[in-house]
Amino acid sequence: MTLRNSETDSIRPGQVKEITSLSNPIIKDIKALSQKKNREESGTFLAEGLKLVVDAIDAGWTIRTLIYAKSAKGKPIVDTTAARTIASGGSVLEVSEKVLSSITRRDNPQMVVGLFEVRWKRLVDIRPKHDDTIVALDRVRDPGNLGTIIRTADAAGASAVILIGETTDPFSIETVRATMGSVFAVPVARASVAEFLKWKQGAGVEVIATHLKGSVDYRTADYRSRPTVLLMGNEQAGLPDELAEAADTRVRIPQQGLADSLNLAVATGIMLFEARRRLLALEPRA
Repeated sequence: MTLRNSETDSIRPGQVKEITSLSNPIIKDIKALSQKKNREESGTFLAEGLKLVVDAIDAGWTIRTLIYAKSAKGKPIVDTTAARTIASGGSVLEVSEKVLSSITRRDNPQMVVGLFEVRWKRLVDIRPKHDDTIVALDRVRDPGNLGTIIRTADAAGASAVILIGETTDPFSIETVRATMGSVFAVPVARASVAEFLKWKQGAGVEVIATHLKGSVDYRTADYRSRPTVLLMGNEQAGLPDELAEAADTRVRIPQQGLADSLNLAVATGIMLFEARRRLLALEPRA
């Protein structure tokens, strides 16, 4: 799928184009990125918000198209971002707020949206160092959960997120929105169960899995002897036996009250910051 300025012509790099019609074929193509198959086909995704767009460009991500509301034109940072987009070979669209709402599927959209090239980290290129913490998620389905986990992984200093099996897309606009820009900072890889288990064998990591039948309190697990992989299960089903049995340690997070489980993003956050706390305890004090 390519962005068009007619049914047959692709949009020219460096072009600034004004669009006000919802039926414009370029806008139809951009809106089609709400579907995972079109993101995968085009290798592109949308990020909403000026800060996210600027952060992504600063981090070296390739912007294909900058889209901004006509009311944002003339603002220095928007004009600078447009100039940077054109200089990198991208295109700029100036659109009506009605068009922007249609693209973002929000009544009160951010004034700037960027269309970026997807970037996956290859699993074989993840070579953990001694003090690294990595999050591995089995079949995570909720975009909000995944986005929050990527954001939390960033805040806790994790070095990567690995998605195992059929998961929600980290590059959907809902997930990217929930990451608050951390999708541009935390490498994300994907793997089948077999690929993950093969990687584990050669990566020299300690896999700590949360599990309802975990026999170890999460606060007493070994987060320090080797690089740590925090293995978290699917929101409804938890970890399958194949993954749970492959973990070096299965832990539980003690709970009280009537709730029998925690939200996946909350549980992952607890694990991430416990791992961080234990690593910080190793650092010499000034």
